[in-house]
Amino acid sequence: MQKLTNPSLLLLRNEEELTGQHILVINHQRDSFLSELKQLNPQANINAFSYDFANHLASDSLADIDSHVSHTLPALDDLDLIIYYYPKSKPEAQMMFDNIRALCSEKTRLLVVGENKGGVKSAEKQLQDKCEAHYKLDSAKHCILYEFAQLQPATNFDIASYQQTFTVTVAGQQFEAVSVPGVFNHGKLDIGTKLLLENLELPARGNMLDFGCGAGIIATFVLNQSPKIRFSCLDVNALALYACEQTLRLNGHEAELVLSDGLKQLTGRFDAIISNPPFHTGIKTDYDIAEGFINGATSHMKKGAQLHIVANSFLKYPPLIEARFGYCDTQIKNTKFAVYRATLS
Repeated sequence: MQKLTNPSLLLLRNEEELTGQHILVINHQRDSFLSELKQLNPQANINAFSYDFANHLASDSLADIDSHVSHTLPALDDLDLIIYYYPKSKPEAQMMFDNIRALCSEKTRLLVVGENKGGVKSAEKQLQDKCEAHYKLDSAKHCILYEFAQLQPATNFDIASYQQTFTVTVAGQQFEAVSVPGVFNHGKLDIGTKLLLENLELPARGNMLDFGCGAGIIATFVLNQSPKIRFSCLDVNALALYACEQTLRLNGHEAELVLSDGLKQLTGRFDAIISNPPFHTGIKTDYDIAEGFINGATSHMKKGAQLHIVANSFLKYPPLIEARFGYCDTQIKNTKFAVYRATLS
């Protein structure tokens, strides 16, 4: 378990506010906050929720904490305290606030904590018309802690109402894709994936994997071109897998959907692995995800299988790929992105 993050430290220095009988912690960090919260409330029923499967695994290992991972909050009753770690995506936060209001009652207190550079100050504007009172409880370590009381309850929450359908035009194809707030490059095709698809050569059949599938654009593009391919789509984010499923369904395709922390929950071997791998955790740059992916990919590749990656040009991926595959072919590179390919011999 990692040391306490700054938002968690700010929460714990206001421990008198962290009391309740039915508590829900949303978007929690991988630190010791949940354990500290349980010590403060030994008789309370504490639930933890995250869209992130790795966060879920961390909280699921804790005694007396009920952990949940999905694209919507679990149906919980009698919540008197909700603690929300503000995300880097403001639209995701707005969607979550609406989801929270579908669960809350008049007695529910909502604490929102986050880093200034992560946009937590937006919480006031997003909720000021949806509550009877709100307060800035504390600020320290470049973080702010807010309280919102007597939230206006919402009659229900349907994530489908937050879906955005947009047109993808790339490499001679045009199709519709579906996204929701919190999914990578919500509502548009990012230029890295575009460059990858414009330089992607794959066999017409076989087993293929998209690591970090996001809204399912890569899988849909490949299946439009080669419908006999058996595709698996993997992501750590439950919102991404929800969007991916909607995109595939909209285009008449199916794929295996894998919610996984890196490659840990993946089984099987593939003829090709394709990825625009993430290099951020929250608002911080994190190379461990991509490095772990490259190192572990060979365990899920058949002999002669190819790895296709697009990445920001400044990231030092070629040495990582060369160390694992023996060589790295740079197919195309510009000032922003590069597409790399390697074959397992």
